[in-house]
Amino acid sequence: MDNIDSMPNQKFIFGGIQIVANQMDTMLERELKEHNLTTKQWLLTVVVANTFDHDPTIKEVAKGMGTSHQNIKQVALKLEQKGFVVMEKDPKDARITRIKLTAAVASFGKESQEKSVIFTEKLFKDISAEELAMTRSALVKMLSNLEEMDQESK
Repeated sequence: MDNIDSMPNQKFIFGGIQIVANQMDTMLERELKEHNLTTKQWLLTVVVANTFDHDPTIKEVAKGMGTSHQNIKQVALKLEQKGFVVMEKDPKDARITRIKLTAAVASFGKESQEKSVIFTEKLFKDISAEELAMTRSALVKMLSNLEEMDQESK
């Protein structure tokens, strides 16, 4: 651990993002277990609720979560079995499937709101607004770079 301070920023940030993601995933899985949800299932509901002003297609959700159409379909099917989403064919194009959140998502949100606020406050404790803005800016650029890299590899 003594080498961390001398590690170049890019290597530290790359590794740090992986570690933070793993730790958050572990903690969220622990909390979501009582609701019979996985982190990916929860994240899908969060992305649909907060990113779109319409019932999105599987393809749109896949892009929003940075994963494949097939992965989203599998996660959404599990959520449909649990009553959190309904998957409906688009009325104008039957080849398109839309994901619609059910009232169970809102109910879950109300139940878990307090825990969510406490978790977020603890996670971001002692991080200034300026640091958050800089981190957001860096992450937006990294996401854009990843999208560009993905397009190059196709």
